[in-house]
Amino acid sequence: MWKCETCGRSFRAEHQHHFCGGAESIDRYIEARDGSVRAALIRVREVIRAAAPEAKEKISWQMPTFWQGENLIHFAPHKNHLGIYPGDLTDSPFAERLSGCQTAKGTIRFPYDKIDYDLIADIVKWRVGAAAKKGKTK
Repeated sequence: MWKCETCGRSFRAEHQHHFCGGAESIDRYIEARDGSVRAALIRVREVIRAAAPEAKEKISWQMPTFWQGENLIHFAPHKNHLGIYPGDLTDSPFAERLSGCQTAKGTIRFPYDKIDYDLIADIVKWRVGAAAKKGKTK
């Protein structure tokens, strides 16, 4: 067992990647990250802001989240990838563009050197449209 000296949590893996404590803002969440991971998070945030300028930022499920009538998208860094969580993409028009990505239900994993920012922007715009169709964008 390994114990984080900062937050005191115990993990099986030595130096387990985790987030110490809860952040009350996306700014604080991003500030707690190192170098290239921080740069990727800043860029993803900018891309999402541009694609959904009316969305509100919050922390939900301990991740940066953009909300516009409903959660549009969450994102979080992991050891070897950036996780993007837009919800169910079953009926989305992105199947072909996602074919090279590792995906699971509601999850897209981008290796840090292969983050597709244009795809993220398009997914966010699609999510805003889907929320609007449900009457949830206000």
